[in-house]
Amino acid sequence: MRYCSSLLDMRKKHDLQFEDFASDTVATEELDYVEVPLSSRVFLLVIVTATLLAATMVARIIYLGGIKGSFYQARAIANINHEKLIPAHRGIITDRIGVVLAKNTETFSVFLNITELLKDRVQFDLVISALAQTLDMPVSDIEAAVADVNFENNTEVPVVRNITSEQAIAVRGLSLASVSVENDFRREYPLGASMSAILGYTGISDTGVSVIGKTGLEHYYDGDLKGTDGKYVYIRNVKGTVLDERVAQPATPGAKVKTTIDADFQQYFYNRLKQGLAGLGSKGGVGLAIDPRNGEILALVSLPSYDNNIFMTPGKSADRVRVVTDKDHPVFNRAVNGVYSPGSTIKPLVALSALHEKVIDPSFQVYSPGYLEIPNPYVPDKPSRFLDWRPQGWVNVRSALARSSNVFFYEVGGGLPSSPGVPAVVGLGIERLRHYWEKFGFGAKTGIDADNEAVGFLPSPDEKQQRTKTPWRIGDSYNVSIGQGDLQVSPIQLLNYIAGIANNGVMYAPHLVQSITGQRDIEPTTLIDYSDWKMELREVQAGMRDGVIKDYGTSHALNDLPMAVASKTGSAQIQFNTKTNAFFVGYGPFEKPRIAIEVLIENAKEGSLNAVPIAKDVLNWYYEHRIALRTTN
Repeated sequence: MRYCSSLLDMRKKHDLQFEDFASDTVATEELDYVEVPLSSRVFLLVIVTATLLAATMVARIIYLGGIKGSFYQARAIANINHEKLIPAHRGIITDRIGVVLAKNTETFSVFLNITELLKDRVQFDLVISALAQTLDMPVSDIEAAVADVNFENNTEVPVVRNITSEQAIAVRGLSLASVSVENDFRREYPLGASMSAILGYTGISDTGVSVIGKTGLEHYYDGDLKGTDGKYVYIRNVKGTVLDERVAQPATPGAKVKTTIDADFQQYFYNRLKQGLAGLGSKGGVGLAIDPRNGEILALVSLPSYDNNIFMTPGKSADRVRVVTDKDHPVFNRAVNGVYSPGSTIKPLVALSALHEKVIDPSFQVYSPGYLEIPNPYVPDKPSRFLDWRPQGWVNVRSALARSSNVFFYEVGGGLPSSPGVPAVVGLGIERLRHYWEKFGFGAKTGIDADNEAVGFLPSPDEKQQRTKTPWRIGDSYNVSIGQGDLQVSPIQLLNYIAGIANNGVMYAPHLVQSITGQRDIEPTTLIDYSDWKMELREVQAGMRDGVIKDYGTSHALNDLPMAVASKTGSAQIQFNTKTNAFFVGYGPFEKPRIAIEVLIENAKEGSLNAVPIAKDVLNWYYEHRIALRTTN
């Protein structure tokens, strides 16, 4: 026992503790490094990084499972259950009495299963080539249709639409697994080019399935016309075998749109204007007719025109390219989107304004020797001369409108500086002219139910100074007072203000649609009401009537029409006076107007007289086929 105890004591003496050793080492050696605690920024960085990673993962989970959950669920189901959209039939479009202007014709379309087809490029090329040969179409047309497909939303899409039954049989005979032929419909326009400016045309939506409106009423009322596409479902097992197929959601057809257009009258106006343009060697023109009592558009013609059926007919790609690239712009709706200097058709507006502002009264007269001279401050012996289109003699507001005297409206619109023996005349001036242009609807949209309506251009001193660095002069006021210079208006604006005069000072918003079946009727909307201008309207209406019944009237050729009409002609020089646009505006019957019309001929050569014969025939047709028949029935 003593031995063991001694041995333990000896071992204790020889045991060396690590703490003692380390302590002695540190105490006996000089160290190069000092131990310090980690910075708090390191822990903060770790926490922030971890938080960001966690937030990103949570956001992605929410996005995939919540926001896009239904999409990916649908795509997963689509791997087993194959879905195909059923295009909804568009609503038909009719004229005011029910004549069909746009309808649907049963046809067939070729569908491709894009998922299957794109698995093998060789197969893709073979299928496209076979289809092109069978359908007698360029390969590029089919490839372009495939390129337009939104693959994320569709697996089976139509690439060739509106084929015939014979073509459908031929395609089915190819027995291609990735190709199917389905029942479809084609948009058809029975009256073709005569209605294209009004109706426009349709095309295929971004989904590659639905038919949508591209221009015209087809586009403006697309939400009402297009309906709701249906859905057809094929139930498959994991091996792709079809177990069941059914309509999951039936297609709902679009609503019927009833227009204000008189189809027979529209066709007559179209053919007569086209004939008149051909006789003058012109290609561009506008024909418009409005019921002044409510703003309903009875006819709208824009020439040159195009056959809108080509936009939904296979194999017409060359025709479509030709139409949209034509330098004469047949797709451009001149009646609504075009702007022109109005020429003398602006004079009734100047007369109304001057009478209302008491710049003149009905007895005010001006003498026109065929020109107006004003002093030239820079060259006193060479006064500035502004021409009338012929000597007019003494004219008042009525005869000035009937004769279309430029000198009268120079003085009324721009005034006349005093000169020896000649007192000054205070005209409206540019500021008041602008005020009344705006009052009568120029420089703003009329609200017509058509796309891209033009607003025109109203010149001003400030705009001219900024654009040309030259001041506004009295000659500028003279020019715009007779519808020349920089003043520009659209044909629909021009006729609408004339319709307001015909309707005793009440101007309605022009519109092309009467009703949408089962949804709404289009009620007339009043734009301006100046019906309390009794004297002003009486004088201007009488002046426009004198333009027909007086021997000196510019529209005297209309005096033998079976109904009394009032009118105003005009011509405007364009392209540095190298071309002349001819205008006619008028209405009838004079006492109780039911129609106001406008004829515009681009590059009419001899001016406004070329528009009068066309207007006469159009007014005569409307009287014989519409007004007279209603009167006798």
